[in-house]
Amino acid sequence: MAFIRKKQREQQLQLCSRERFSLLLLNLEEYYFEQHTAHHIQPKGTHKERRVRGSLKICSKSVIFEPDENSQPIIKIPLRDCLKIGKHGENGASRHFAKAKSGGISLLFSQVFFIKEHNIVAPYKIERGRMEYVFELDVPGKVEDVVETLLQLHRASCLDKLGDQTAMITAILQSRLARTSFDKNRFQNVSEKLHMECKAEMVTPLVTNPGHVCITDTTLYFQPLNGYPKPVVQITLQDICRIYKRRHGLMPLGLEVFCTENDLCSDIYLKFYDPQDRDELYFYIATYLEHHVAERTAERYTLQWQRGHLSNYQYLLHLNNLADRSCNDLSQYPVFPWVISDYCSSELDLSNPGTFRDLGKPVGALNKERLERLLARYQEMPEPKFMYGSHYSSPGYVLFYLVRIAPEHMLCLQNGRFDNADRMFNSIAETWKNCLDGATDFKELIPEFYGDDVSFLVNSLKLDLGKRQGGQMVDDVELPPWARSPEDFLQKSKEALESNYVSEHLHEWIDLVFGYKQKGSEAVGAHNVFHPLTYEGGVDLNRIEDPDEKVAMLTQILEFGQTPKQLFVTPHPQRITEKFKSLPQTSCDNVSISDSPGKFCKENKWEESFEDLTEESKKLAWNNIAKLQLHEQHKLHKKAVTGIAVSCNGSSVFTTSQDYTLKMFSTESKMLQRSISFSDLALSSCLLLPGDATVISSSWDNNVYFYSIAFGRSQGTLMGHQDAVSKICWHDNRLYSASWDSTVKVWSSVPAEMTGTKRHQFDLLAELEHDVSVDTISLNAASTLLVSGTKEGTVTIWDLTTATILHQIPCHSGTVYDTAFSPDSRHVLSTGEDSCVNVIDVQTGMLISSMTSDKPQRCFIWDGNTVLSGSQSGELLVWDLLGGKLCERIQGHKGAVTCIWMNEQCSSIITGGEDRKIMFWKLQY
Repeated sequence: MAFIRKKQREQQLQLCSRERFSLLLLNLEEYYFEQHTAHHIQPKGTHKERRVRGSLKICSKSVIFEPDENSQPIIKIPLRDCLKIGKHGENGASRHFAKAKSGGISLLFSQVFFIKEHNIVAPYKIERGRMEYVFELDVPGKVEDVVETLLQLHRASCLDKLGDQTAMITAILQSRLARTSFDKNRFQNVSEKLHMECKAEMVTPLVTNPGHVCITDTTLYFQPLNGYPKPVVQITLQDICRIYKRRHGLMPLGLEVFCTENDLCSDIYLKFYDPQDRDELYFYIATYLEHHVAERTAERYTLQWQRGHLSNYQYLLHLNNLADRSCNDLSQYPVFPWVISDYCSSELDLSNPGTFRDLGKPVGALNKERLERLLARYQEMPEPKFMYGSHYSSPGYVLFYLVRIAPEHMLCLQNGRFDNADRMFNSIAETWKNCLDGATDFKELIPEFYGDDVSFLVNSLKLDLGKRQGGQMVDDVELPPWARSPEDFLQKSKEALESNYVSEHLHEWIDLVFGYKQKGSEAVGAHNVFHPLTYEGGVDLNRIEDPDEKVAMLTQILEFGQTPKQLFVTPHPQRITEKFKSLPQTSCDNVSISDSPGKFCKENKWEESFEDLTEESKKLAWNNIAKLQLHEQHKLHKKAVTGIAVSCNGSSVFTTSQDYTLKMFSTESKMLQRSISFSDLALSSCLLLPGDATVISSSWDNNVYFYSIAFGRSQGTLMGHQDAVSKICWHDNRLYSASWDSTVKVWSSVPAEMTGTKRHQFDLLAELEHDVSVDTISLNAASTLLVSGTKEGTVTIWDLTTATILHQIPCHSGTVYDTAFSPDSRHVLSTGEDSCVNVIDVQTGMLISSMTSDKPQRCFIWDGNTVLSGSQSGELLVWDLLGGKLCERIQGHKGAVTCIWMNEQCSSIITGGEDRKIMFWKLQY
């Protein structure tokens, strides 16, 4: 997983440099400035000495000596414990070092740490008492500069106030950075053009490394001030797939760069000193990347996940990424849920709901008795109140799980010590039980529990992690009875995460961690309230004037844990699982050809070979939709075409136009057969009634007209509105009419035999009121839902069984041109005057995807994943909703494409446009 791969990269760098030293030997928030080749001179008796060759590291809070011999321990001397620093031989330095040359530096101190003796990772050994070490530099001329630096850093370390220490060290660091710059000789190519250079820090877990960032027209560079772990890090711009702005230390200063599409482990994480530098670099890279989507929205991934194109695991990785969780920042490490609650059975039954944890509750609320105690305390607590005294994710919790693969990180976090053996990650079952019952343990899991690498469960490094009270040494993690091996445990954990039960309930956990139950009254109701400092915006560090308070506050926040950035403010939609995929479908006899292009009769003379297409064949057709080719075109009208309807056998095409006419065109003779006028105002849409005997047209004169094809005459007029009728739909003897009078009306058709006449008669069943003009409507496949779009950009989803609003979404900044349900009724797509193409989840009303085109899209058809839209420019555009991108532009009309129709087989398409033409398209394989 992410941390493991990051660790492997660091180890490879160390192997290349043959160093045992790492930045993890420093204290938290400490900097490594420079190194010098030197000898540590150790006395052996009064006049004898031993010279140990190695590297002397000057750090902001310590001096570290790394011997060349692996058998010798690394020496770390905290500067705050130094009693005296100077050149050897000055001010009465010890005579034991008489043979030392003038390049000696003398340190008199009271405490020293010995680390990695024989290159074994173990708790640091501490020696206390008055001691003196001398380090002889290979370059004697550097001694005075090094001593001066050490004295300056020693003064900073000995300041009483932590804020003053931080301020002084920061000033020293900035002075060093200001005196240096990026070495242009490091450019990969002499022809590279410099764009910008600035100061920054490279961030890895628990440490930051200062240096210079440089970006050219081809490459991003980072040059560490100390040359560690290598002189320069470089990333070719064309290799970058994703970049993200990050919060670091609660400030908008971070930038993370990925050269992979789905990996959570980035190639570099940079922290800038100035937000403007970060933003300028971000903009430059984002602009450079031709196909780069700078920061994909959570909603776009939601659509992919809902429709099964992302696994639960992949979706959680993306949400963590978007919520500022990074494997480089242990205070914001990716968080994953416990999903299994059975760690006692010999067999794991994933078909039993009792096997799983309740994903609708935070860990702290899973135990009813514990929750009651916590709530009692919460009620008595003064403001600001919180239910849980610890978080579900923090650096300590992450390293609790990862201690076997990241022991140096744990030693860094805990000042050179491992945790008590009985508090270590000893057993899966014990850890789960403590999370259920413990008074202060509410932690969730990390991605490694659902990955492929078992090394975090196995003590492969043979670490001495201590002995438990029962005498048992801490070794491999004890697995549940149902797991035959660590590999089997991870495999079954992955199966559980991807199971139907979790797929059906994962949205509930997302609501708690990333969604609308994260904050406010919903969080209180869900028993999901943590300390205020853990939330984004919980404290503004810039407003804290006292430097001590500021440093203490930041330290507390980083160590306690942070709640992810809130990604959703409305309920998260449920995943579409196999259990819910089957929806009732209407038959051809009950479907209007003009408004449900995916559900028509199967006879079609254009493509006989497609008569018995399966769903797989239709999917293949949509996958090749970009291969449309113009077959023929005809100019039928004197003004823009507004509607298209086609007979079941495909022999007749009916069109309406702003030239007031309804026309009938024969696809066999290629001739115009009829032209009918109903009024002197534009017709807005048309449809065929079942049986192909009657065509209906809506008009701007407020009426709906019925025309008998067989008898060639008007069969009646429905004067149903007080303003123009903009769109009509038909299903199961019911007519749905939308109007600029701000209503959608539902009419029931009264059979002619019951009225004693040959004319259509209608009873008004319902009136769906809007605030402004309604420009478009569409029905779902079962005609239980209706979606409307208004002049002011609002999309409204109606429940037709109760004539009530389910959701009202103001998602466009202008007229909504077209709307339609996906074939499975799970989503609504809308296009508008603002050039946006939006996808809305029907269950929650959440806008889960939004793409923008250069011109408004006037009409469209779609299969739930791919959209074919007619543009204001006259082009047909193919959109990949799951990929969030525009795939193809197909030249079509001269002027806007105003209406579009597709046959059931997805093989033939007709479009109408402002150029007065209808165009016939065929799909080419």
